[in-house]
Parts: sequence; structure tokens; C-alpha cells
Amino acid sequence: MSLQKMTTKKIIEKKQKGEKIVTITAYDYSIAKIVDECGFDLILVGDSLSQVILGHENTLGVTIEEMIHHTKAVSRGVSNALLVGDMPFLSYKIDVRDAVYNAGRFIQEGGAEAVKVEGGTEILPTIKAIIDADIEVMGHIGLTPQKVYRFGGHLVQGKTLDAAKKLIMDAINLQNAGVFSIVLEGIPWQIAKLVTSTIDIPTIGIGAGQYCDGQIIIIYDMLGIFTEFKPKFVKHFGKVGENIRNALNAYKDEIIGSKYPDLDHSYSYPTEDLSEINEWFESADVKEEATKLKEKLT
Repeated sequence: MSLQKMTTKKIIEKKQKGEKIVTITAYDYSIAKIVDECGFDLILVGDSLSQVILGHENTLGVTIEEMIHHTKAVSRGVSNALLVGDMPFLSYKIDVRDAVYNAGRFIQEGGAEAVKVEGGTEILPTIKAIIDADIEVMGHIGLTPQKVYRFGGHLVQGKTLDAAKKLIMDAINLQNAGVFSIVLEGIPWQIAKLVTSTIDIPTIGIGAGQYCDGQIIIIYDMLGIFTEFKPKFVKHFGKVGENIRNALNAYKDEIIGSKYPDLDHSYSYPTEDLSEINEWFESADVKEEATKLKEKLT
């Protein structure tokens, strides 16, 4: 299947045409290559790798060096999808100058074509500075995991009148600042529908219902690999985790039972020369010759 390279402009055009935007996370070359071959519009190297790849309790543990490392790997497997790097905790909210520099590293070193940042109206100056540096930005509002301690957990946001109003205003302000799309996470579907109908740029939902312009999910969640907790919005589209366990147990059993590797999975010494090596092995003092060779080399 021949695909055209996706761009931020084309992502926006998909909303204008009423076409759904299909996105997902990826963290390594092999998975990214498969996703790209399936014709996805956008791949996010999410800071969720902090949990599903590195084993941290939340997204706060991953560093910018680790994020760029994984973004590099993913970029090598992507030819068609738009690649977005997720800016981790402490990489963009301390100092605007540092934020622009760190965003630039995702582009220059990581091979990303855009970055994602969490936050609404309160981080507009930072977003504008990054965009002024010619770096495309994806917004992210609602349940923003980097605020997990402030929220008191991974709790649904926008469930009061004031909170819902703020989400809508944040989305408008982010659009006016120049972001090309906004992730809506963990908010009531009715509010996501209002946001989506209010702004001209795409909304990408995760736990925000069906009325967003597109959807994103953590690939290790939808494949059933990461199962330590399962948010309400997660659907397992495959039993890959179970398949991996079955494969590993079969591998283990065949090793213990001396079934693997069999001759079909082994290399053979040339038959015409086999008698020579056997004769040498039976007649020579192999250990003594090995000792002599070692002494000669040292």
C-alpha cells in the first residue's frame, strides 16, 4: 500500500473533510514500523513509556534523554505517519528558553516533526515561544498525567460547570496560540463533543468519547500487554500479552525437553570433512593444545 507522508496541515484537513484521525503510541523501531505500515495518521512517542516500558509508577519518572532515545528509535521505523514527541515532566514548564531548546532537541536529535505539551491557558507563552521557533505543537488538556499528584490520581476532569467552561476556553486559547491539534484526555464525552464543535483544529480523544476528530491509545494497553490497571476507556483489541506468555512457555518447555533446537534449526558441519575433525578430536589432547595456544597468544 502506497501512502503519502502525513503532515500537520493534512491532519487539520482531515477534520475539515470529516475524516477520522487514527493515532497511537509507539516506543521502538519494530512496533513503529508495523504501525506505519498499517497506515496510521500519527504516532506519538508518549511519556507513558515511563510506565509501560521503564516500569515507573507514573509518567513523572521518564527523562528527556530517555524520551529522545526512544523517539530516535521510532523515527527509524516511520515513513508515512506524522511523528510527535511527548515533552516530559520538567522539560518545558520551568523556563521558556529551556522549553524551546528541549522541544528543538526532539526535532533535531529525535527525528520528531512536532512535540506535545500538557496544559491550557496557563502555558500559552511557552507554546507560542516553541511555535515561534518553527516547531509544531500538539496540545493536551483534561486529565494531564503530569499533574497526577495535583489531581489526586488519574481522575476524570471537567465534571463541574466551571471545569467544563475552562476546558472549552483552554481549547480555544490553544487554537489561537497555533497548536495544530489537541489531545482531550479523561473528560465527559459531552464536553469533548462541545470542544470538538467549537474549534477548527482536530481533537484527539483518549477517554473522551466518540465525538472527537480522532482517537489515541497506548499500544501496550490495546494489545493487552500492559495489564497492571485498565482504565474504563481501554479496550483490548488483541490478546498479545497472552500470546507472548504462551509462546515463552512453549519455548521454555521445548528447551527443557530437548526439543529445541532440532536439526531443522541447527547448522551442519560439511559432511565430507566431518571425519577429519572427529579423528583430530579423538586423537588430540584438546585441553593441552588449548593451553599451548593461550600461552602463545599471551
